[in-house]
Amino acid sequence: ATVQAAEEKGVHAFAYHSDMSKYGPKAQLTATTHHWGEFYTRTVRAVLDGSWKPESVWGGMKDGMIKLAPLNPAIPADVQAMVRDLEAKITASSFHPFTGPVLDQAGTERLAAGAVMDDATLGKMDYFVQGVSSRLPNAR
Repeated sequence: ATVQAAEEKGVHAFAYHSDMSKYGPKAQLTATTHHWGEFYTRTVRAVLDGSWKPESVWGGMKDGMIKLAPLNPAIPADVQAMVRDLEAKITASSFHPFTGPVLDQAGTERLAAGAVMDDATLGKMDYFVQGVSSRLPNAR
């Protein structure tokens, strides 16, 4: 619905979980797509053979569980190259997108320069970073 609404309004959007470009071929720049099939197959096999143990799962690009949908051809070639380069570096674990310094919208340092945010901290992230124009709703 979001990508379709963006298409109708003539603005850009990013899809999440699945490629929605068929609903907004001009609007969708790309999508973060999730691929759990191999994980589910491994888990079912482990249950069937009696070796399954409960575990926390935080899969990413390196694991093939997160991928980018095709980039919109309207994205300039140099930007597409930059995206693909970063995608390859994230997949190879040579770049982490949450490497400090990370500043929140108020300019408060939340992660020191050079530090890498671990998954537990990332999962508890309850603020937007500098440069994001939207605001989190007051949960109180």
